Amino acid sequence: MKNNYKIIVQFDGTNYCGWQYQKPGTPTVQGEIVRALKVIAKKVVIVTGSSRTDSGVHSMGLTANFNISIKIEPDSLKRALNSLLPEDIRIADCQLADRSFNARYAATSKTYIYRIFLGQVLSPFQFRYYTHIPFPLDLNAMRRAVKHFIGEKDFSSFTSDKPEKKRIREVTSFTMRVKGEEIIFTIEGRSFLRYMVRNIIGTIIDVGRKKIEANDIPAIFDAKDRRAGGQTAPPRGLTLAKVEYDGLE
Repeated sequence: MKNNYKIIVQFDGTNYCGWQYQKPGTPTVQGEIVRALKVIAKKVVIVTGSSRTDSGVHSMGLTANFNISIKIEPDSLKRALNSLLPEDIRIADCQLADRSFNARYAATSKTYIYRIFLGQVLSPFQFRYYTHIPFPLDLNAMRRAVKHFIGEKDFSSFTSDKPEKKRIREVTSFTMRVKGEEIIFTIEGRSFLRYMVRNIIGTIIDVGRKKIEANDIPAIFDAKDRRAGGQTAPPRGLTLAKVEYDGLE
């Protein structure tokens, strides 16, 4: 009988072409975990992730699951994986899950954080995790813009996803917090389209630069055309903070 393990994966995405496995030789987070599990299980193990992060995007809480035929205590499996993984990928938690648990399809909420640094000098200890904008932004206009993205809407103007993919998504919570020289955006929803979060943030940055008016955002939604929206924000400022599941901690 196979055992289903649920893991929480933290990683610095700088050196990876995103989460999802790609062609051999392309560095991905999923690929590294599959490689480590092959050493432990003596066979290729399919790993299912809750999200497909872009190249350069980070994670504090991406969730994944996999089935293996050998039973190992979760803490022992966590230690074994961490001993085999690169230092910029860590298994923060490992648990035995119900056999029906699927990290992708069972997710009920995902929360992303985007960080911007406004000061003139960005520390070398922070540059991997912040987008640096060393010039003034209209913060009040950006706060007004944030409100337009909350709720269930057609996000066609904020994604580069496949045309046949359903574009209706619900943003359940979206906040902008200014702390000293930092702007921290926190956005939550059940699921997000490709580049959706980065395109939303990029559009809000364009509002702050006075390239777009906050009141123009409803018309951008109505256009249902990616060309109507703002820029795509850089990946380094984006972190998947957590993924939630009904009935699970």
